Amino acid sequence: MNLPVVVQDLVNAQNNFNSAHFADCFSENAIVFDEGKNYTGKKAIQKWIEKSSKEYNAVMNPISFEGDAEKGSLKAEVSGTFPGSPLVLTYNFKFEAEYIQSLDIN
Repeated sequence: MNLPVVVQDLVNAQNNFNSAHFADCFSENAIVFDEGKNYTGKKAIQKWIEKSSKEYNAVMNPISFEGDAEKGSLKAEVSGTFPGSPLVLTYNFKFEAEYIQSLDIN
C-alpha cells in the first residue's frame, strides 16, 4: 500500500512508541480528536500519544488509504492492551504542506 510519507512516518512512530517522532508529523497548531477529546498543538499531541502508548501499547497495521494532498482516510487494525483489541479504526487526516493539520480517530 502506498501511504503518504507523513502517514507512514506516523505509523512507524506509533509502532515504535516514539512520541516525539509521532508529534513531529503534525503542524505546530494541529488538532487531534480521539475518544471525545481534542488535543491542540504538538506538545499536547506528544503528551497524549505518550500517555496512550504507555496505557494501551497500541500498534497499527494499515489496511487501506484513500486521499490526496489535502486530506485522507486510513483504515488500520489497532491492537494493544485495551478492551476489544484488535479494532479497526479510521484515521481521518487533513494535511498542510507536508504535515498533519488535523486527525480525527474513530
